[in-house]
Amino acid sequence: MNVRIEESWRKLLSEEWDKPYFSELVGFVKSEYATRTVYPPAGRIFAAFDACGVDDVKVVILGQDPYHGPGQANGLCFSVADGISIPRSLVNIFKEVSADTGAPVPSTGNLERWARQGVLLLNATLTVRAHEAGSHQGRGWETFTDTVVRLLSEHCSGIVFILWGSYAGRKSDLIDQSKHLVLKSAHPSPLSASRGFFGNHHFTRTNDYLVSHGKTPIVW
Repeated sequence: MNVRIEESWRKLLSEEWDKPYFSELVGFVKSEYATRTVYPPAGRIFAAFDACGVDDVKVVILGQDPYHGPGQANGLCFSVADGISIPRSLVNIFKEVSADTGAPVPSTGNLERWARQGVLLLNATLTVRAHEAGSHQGRGWETFTDTVVRLLSEHCSGIVFILWGSYAGRKSDLIDQSKHLVLKSAHPSPLSASRGFFGNHHFTRTNDYLVSHGKTPIVW
């Protein structure tokens, strides 16, 4: 199957493309884009991978679903395109970045600047129907993205995996924590941010770990 994705990911994931679950997933996604409004734009389904090749990954931040409002999802978890109002969870992420690192709160919610530095901004489900949160869950994306996490754990070393909330936290079972750093906390959602997200210091802890492993820290 010809999947348009950055070449290093195509090679790492080569065994996935012709598996029955992935063929069924592709058929479902194509049908959804043909008959419904689906986000992100089709050309940005694999934007997180295209922005950050396998050997460039230093950090993985795991989200759950793309945003389902018009113009929001841009293929990177928690991120929105320039000019789009910053969602509340991302507002809280920026608050913690500022409190943790002293960096100013940015005026845009576009996180491509993180992705270009080696932050894989990976949603567990890569597509969603407009205004229907979770509508593409259970169709195969989770199998695919779990494989991404597992293969990164196996083939790389010294990656920081940032898992916010109980859903992301369960993915720690896929990660070899003798080779990587796993950081967990509450989710940045307004419903839970005050219960352990604020003050988690994940951004400075990430950079301390990267520096200790001879890697360039992230400019958050």
